[in-house]
Amino acid sequence: MNIGIICEYNPFHYGHLYHLNKIKEMFPDSNIIVVITGWICERGDLSLIDKFDKAKIALEYGADIVVELPFKYIQSADYFAKGAINILNKLNCNKIVFGSESNDIDKLKEMANIQLNNTEYNKLIKIYLNEGINYPTALSKALKNICNYEINTPNDLLGLSYVKEIIKNKYDIEPITIKRESNFNSKEIEGKITSATSIRELIKNGKNFKKYIPKFAYKYLNTPIFIDDYFDYLKYKIISSDDLTIYQGVDSNIENRMKKYINESSSLENFLSLIKTKRYTYNRLKRVLVYILLSIKKEDCADLSLNYIRVLGFNKQGKNILNKIKKEIDIPIITNYNDKFLNKDLKINIILSLNKKIKDKKAFIEKEYKEKPIIK
Repeated sequence: MNIGIICEYNPFHYGHLYHLNKIKEMFPDSNIIVVITGWICERGDLSLIDKFDKAKIALEYGADIVVELPFKYIQSADYFAKGAINILNKLNCNKIVFGSESNDIDKLKEMANIQLNNTEYNKLIKIYLNEGINYPTALSKALKNICNYEINTPNDLLGLSYVKEIIKNKYDIEPITIKRESNFNSKEIEGKITSATSIRELIKNGKNFKKYIPKFAYKYLNTPIFIDDYFDYLKYKIISSDDLTIYQGVDSNIENRMKKYINESSSLENFLSLIKTKRYTYNRLKRVLVYILLSIKKEDCADLSLNYIRVLGFNKQGKNILNKIKKEIDIPIITNYNDKFLNKDLKINIILSLNKKIKDKKAFIEKEYKEKPIIK
């Protein structure tokens, strides 16, 4: 049995370790396949460490195969789910196990079916969006109006997109939830198992975070990077660009607000506070800024078909699974750098190497095309 996990590990913490251990407890003879994001994270952050180091950590703590989610899917929850669930389906996953605040899979299935099949839902979404609110809020209000369920927590919202993608495509994948205890968005430390957000705040502010990170994962966090580190580059890009709407996620309203406030902004957080409106979520605006920084244009994300699967690492068991899948799958499974598919990924590495924290820029860039899959 193949169990799928979709994650970012930014950074890997004790909650993630609990997740992996719980799956092994629930399904002791299963294979764990992890779909992981690269440098860009769904909520608009840069990954603290690169994907190969995240693959090493995942394999150390129980994964059998680690593959990368292509950057073109790092958009809102539905697009994120589209790419990740398709990958798990291609890799013959029987189940997906994800964290959930409600831990009510039946409720998530009911809401997913409403989104897919209820015409009243679509009418309500249009009404709420026309009122100038953002899509996640409109989604929550529409569902509450129809079924009296409220959904406004990040893992449930993402989980809803997973379930909807499975139902829509009739994938033979069973969604299973694990109760999420900590508040994903909280910046406050809540105990040994705390949110990735709170840990990132500690790291960003130079505070001790060691006790919140498993030992093997901790050693890879010696030079973490943040989008804040690139604000001067981002500022230059916004000021010097005649047309920002070429970049993924940028519409004319966002462009106008960015152009209006960029000169008076002293930091990324300051800039975000000035351009934020009720129409645009904080996460969407952060993603937009990452797209601009990394020169990711609308054309780079236009084709959402799954063209390849990039393997980042595997163990002996995972190798056997991959060898079997390769005989059946209808898209390439790539284990080495491929210029046809990964040219943009290399450019992203080159841009990120501008960070002053990165001393060996050559090695940082070369890792994208020289690094082989991690073998555990």
